[in-house]
This record gives sequence, C-alpha cells and structure tokens, in this order.
Amino acid sequence: MRRTRQELPKEETLEILKRNTSGVLALCGMDQKPYAVPLSYVYANQKLYFHVALEGYKLELLNQNPNASFCVIDKDEILPEKFTTKYKSVIVQGKITVADEHEKRNAITHLAKKYAPDMDPQDEIDRFWNQFLILVLEPATCTGKQGIELVEDGLQL
Repeated sequence: MRRTRQELPKEETLEILKRNTSGVLALCGMDQKPYAVPLSYVYANQKLYFHVALEGYKLELLNQNPNASFCVIDKDEILPEKFTTKYKSVIVQGKITVADEHEKRNAITHLAKKYAPDMDPQDEIDRFWNQFLILVLEPATCTGKQGIELVEDGLQL
C-alpha cells in the first residue's frame, strides 16, 4: 500500500469483512475485459464464501482466470466542504475455487446464519442443494484502508 499511514490494523480489517454483507467481486477472463459484480458474502475460516448459480458469466471467467479481487466499503461519509470523503474499505485478492461438498455445507450454513440468524436453514439448504455452488476466495492479500481525514481525526483525540 502506497499510503501506509492510512492502512487499517489487521484486526479492524477483518472486523470490516465480518460485519458487512456485500461487496464487489472483480474478475477478468482471457479477453482482458474486466467484470465486476456486487455479491453477498460471508467471511469465515479466514476465507470469503459466495453462493452462485450452477452456470453463468462469473463461472466462465473463473474457468479462464481464477484470480479475483473483492472490495467491501465499510464507511463512506461525504465531506462536500473538503471535496472528499471519510471512508474505510477492504480489498481482498486471491484465487477462487469451487468448494467441495463438505466446504459447501459449512459455507452455506455460515451464509444462512449471517443473513437469517433466527431461522433454521437446513431444510432450505437441503431443498436447493443441487442448484447452487459455493465459490471460495482464499486471500493472498487483505488490506484495509481509511481516508486521511479519519487518520487525522484519530490524531486529534
């Protein structure tokens, strides 16, 4: 990271991944045309998990190139008088694989608990089991960053 003063501590970076519910997955196939798509996710077992359909453009691109980037925006407060924003974000980069049956069950259970914490998801999971895949993004890098205004606010405390 070029502006190391703005880098978030690892613990805060991981907390941002744990508490947020969506981000943007960026992929690029052999044609070198970038593709970014917003997705729900869960961070568990030091990995990011996404549920997707059995076929589609994301899978086509991943078959060509498994490298991916995922961005989560945690804070975005516009400061019009300064022509800037107070922000916090996380970018994860790594390779995406398709989960095996065991990891798929574990990941979809984590996803269900995150998005429907008061419900028992097992009947729904079993009913749709053969209609989805779980993509796994194992981070090679995971970097959190905050706007300089937040850094300066922290220095004033």
